[in-house]
Amino acid sequence: MRIVRFTPGPDAELGQDPLFGVLDEDGFVTIISGDPIYSGIQKTAARIELSKVRLLAPVIPRSKVVCIGKNYADHAAEMGGKVPDEPIIFLKPNTAVIGPNDTIVWPEMSERVDHEVELAIVIGRICKDVPKERVSDVIFGYTIANDVTARDLQKKDGQWTRGKGFDTFCPIGPWIDTDFIPGNQKVTASVDGQVKQSAQLSDMIFDIPTIVNFVTSIMTLLPGDIILTGTPAGVGPLVVGGKVSVAIEGLGELTNKVAAQ
Repeated sequence: MRIVRFTPGPDAELGQDPLFGVLDEDGFVTIISGDPIYSGIQKTAARIELSKVRLLAPVIPRSKVVCIGKNYADHAAEMGGKVPDEPIIFLKPNTAVIGPNDTIVWPEMSERVDHEVELAIVIGRICKDVPKERVSDVIFGYTIANDVTARDLQKKDGQWTRGKGFDTFCPIGPWIDTDFIPGNQKVTASVDGQVKQSAQLSDMIFDIPTIVNFVTSIMTLLPGDIILTGTPAGVGPLVVGGKVSVAIEGLGELTNKVAAQ
């Protein structure tokens, strides 16, 4: 099931407040009552064509975005680091989250801003110390993320908060897929149509159960929290005025434009 968050078109009789819906196979969206992460998936009788809505980030985390660094061996190598013995975690603020076709804003203080395609886990319930065999119980679904990074600032600071924490630096979408099962699916990132990153989810060093188990051994996760699972090699600069598309086979594609501040 694919869950979308959207605003209806100006001619729709549904108001202009953000709504949630289920994307049906016929290209229509069936409206859901409330937020499905908190209220469950309660379909209404109202439907609208997908082509007549503006998709938003499928979830706005009320708490945090937890990120896993260097989770692909080839990316660890291109960053000049070793394969970690345990997951490396850092945080992005929830104010960094934007949705499909929104604009990534290049901060004035940075001279290089990079793309990083990642599989994103959406947490569905409060959880702490989750055993690996119970991880599926706390996952609501999966979406695609771009861990946008001001690479020069990351290197200058020696830690990652500023370089990865700017507003608009966490595009996610286009929907949450509640049935997606990570496996060997292809992961790609393209800048203005040119492929820059290409790998498979199975190339991850730490798998989903290991990641969730590790993160929840440190902190409590809340409904709507997001975990970004790391990026493969090929990260590189974006271009002001260009477009970046990140995609995961079977999960969709997320495209954003880039603009100067």
